[in-house]
Amino acid sequence: MADVLERAGWSVDFPEAQTCCGQPAFNSGYRQEARAVARHFLDVFRDAEYIVVPSGSCASMVSHHYAELFHKEPETLERVHALEPRVWEFSKFLLEVAKVDDVGARLEDVATYHDSCHALRELGIKAGPRRLLAHVRGLELREMTPAEECCGFGGTFSVKFAELSGAMARTKIDAILRTGANTVVGVDSSCLMQIQGALSRAGSTVRTMHLAEVLASR
Repeated sequence: MADVLERAGWSVDFPEAQTCCGQPAFNSGYRQEARAVARHFLDVFRDAEYIVVPSGSCASMVSHHYAELFHKEPETLERVHALEPRVWEFSKFLLEVAKVDDVGARLEDVATYHDSCHALRELGIKAGPRRLLAHVRGLELREMTPAEECCGFGGTFSVKFAELSGAMARTKIDAILRTGANTVVGVDSSCLMQIQGALSRAGSTVRTMHLAEVLASR
């Protein structure tokens, strides 16, 4: 992601002190622990002009759910609201802030795109990644049906409801394989990890790539 942003003319800083955004704890009901991690996030990125996130679910956590965590803490909530407009999912940042849809990428491949749940449903990310992929030289994009169906990961959902999660993943794999694509592209590494695991267990050679990896290809 840093390579792509720098190629587009942006200066990238990676704060070494950064950790998790707090979503795993938040989704599991551990609000006190989530608040501790979220406070650290607020401290680390306090002075950042833009916070570009290579994950729709993490971006959504910060921009949509931090306010819920700190609704009883006015001072912290004020910090949250000051940070929210500076948090951008990677593909949205490229298209809406950097105003770039062609980063000069080249990848000779046939790919299909997976719509991650948080990116799609909470951030409205759908056409953007496809627009970026359309400008990758040598890449053929084939839509899977259905593209918007969940892969079954859902963080702790995959642990608590492993059988259901696995069934959802197998349904997703069937949709991927029907496209004949060699690569599955997404904007959330968590989804790609779930999908790659299911593909590997199915004996498939189809690989997964984050959108940033594709756009960094030359």
